[in-house]
Amino acid sequence: MSDIHLTLQIAALVVLLVLSACFSMSETVMMAANRYRLRSLAAQGNRGAGLALDLLARTDRLLGVILLFNNLVNTAAATLVSVITLELFGNERWALGIATLLVTFAILVFSEITPKVIGANNADRLAPIVAYPLSALLRSFYFAVWFVNLFSRGLLALLRLKPKEDSSGALSVEELRAMVIESGQYIPHKHRSILMNLFDLESITVEDVMTPRGAIEGVDLSDPKDDIRRQIATSFHTRLAVFDGDREHVVGVLHQRRLLSNLLDEAFSIDGMRELLARPYFVPADTPLYSQLQFFQENQQRLAFVVDEYGELLGLITLEDIIEELIGKFTTSTPDAGDRMVWNEEGSVLVDGSANLRELNRKLELELPTDGPKTLNGLILEHLQDIPETGVSMKIADTPIEVVQTQDRMVRTARLFRPVSRAVEQ
Repeated sequence: MSDIHLTLQIAALVVLLVLSACFSMSETVMMAANRYRLRSLAAQGNRGAGLALDLLARTDRLLGVILLFNNLVNTAAATLVSVITLELFGNERWALGIATLLVTFAILVFSEITPKVIGANNADRLAPIVAYPLSALLRSFYFAVWFVNLFSRGLLALLRLKPKEDSSGALSVEELRAMVIESGQYIPHKHRSILMNLFDLESITVEDVMTPRGAIEGVDLSDPKDDIRRQIATSFHTRLAVFDGDREHVVGVLHQRRLLSNLLDEAFSIDGMRELLARPYFVPADTPLYSQLQFFQENQQRLAFVVDEYGELLGLITLEDIIEELIGKFTTSTPDAGDRMVWNEEGSVLVDGSANLRELNRKLELELPTDGPKTLNGLILEHLQDIPETGVSMKIADTPIEVVQTQDRMVRTARLFRPVSRAVEQ
């Protein structure tokens, strides 16, 4: 009878260790489960995922029921080991000491570390499963869990610590950005790039992506009629800015389709072209790109002139500029020197002085500062505090730059050299 009794006690000890392992694994599974994946499963009708979400919405009760039973089982296991030791060795202190060490080792290895590692590695798959027994235990022993939590909340009140409301469903922009970056194979690289650009829309202004005033292709009504006709015929754009004697004086926007339909009925004339002009639309230079996208939609516009605080014309921005900032350059018939902006075999590249710094950083993987001037010419002038002569060299943000050509008080062309750190990596 004593052998049978000892066997039952050992079997009971094994059962207690297994139960302890189950509760330990359940705790890790529920805490490590991806709540967004659980929401997706619940939306598809997975009842276990719905139960898991309900438990996670009441974290204090969830932890209360898990820890209540886990500690009861561990205490029972330790007590049972002491009983077995007393029956085998009597009241020997060395035997009780060894038994305590053995049960501690068994609980750590078999009931804590191993099951928790398993739970952490399979949290999303196991959470809908373990939610069933945990929900049943919480319903059955709700009063006991409530009673334990009552004392826990009282202690927190004495320590003047107030439990925070569950905010697991709210993510900051930086957390969303990190999720997109770490999405790996789940989101294609091109889609990740678009999402990352979308996060930056609020911090980018129209001044960052606009076409500078000097690069705007427009029609001057004070030019000879033949020159205007030739310019319109050779333009790559469907909409042209129209000036009247001064590039600061924008009188309207010419849509070439309207001009073409008008020419089918009557001869070309400056006065006739004036009647076809659309009213110019002006926006402040510090308008966030996302807001400008909304303004384009609300005002049914596709093109706007960017002005500074004094009303001076700075540049031009189009709906296509904003879209390209999101998804990259379109394949169009418009010549674009930026498409040929690549390092040569010697590790250098010729760049136009009016090149946008953000575009240079993106295409050449540089880190030129963008919080000040928006073009390479502006950056060089700010750095030197003077208009440089041809051949002047400098280093900005670890990027060697050589002025190749200056004209009309600005840098027309510059040669950029690959940063030393990047060259070593290559």
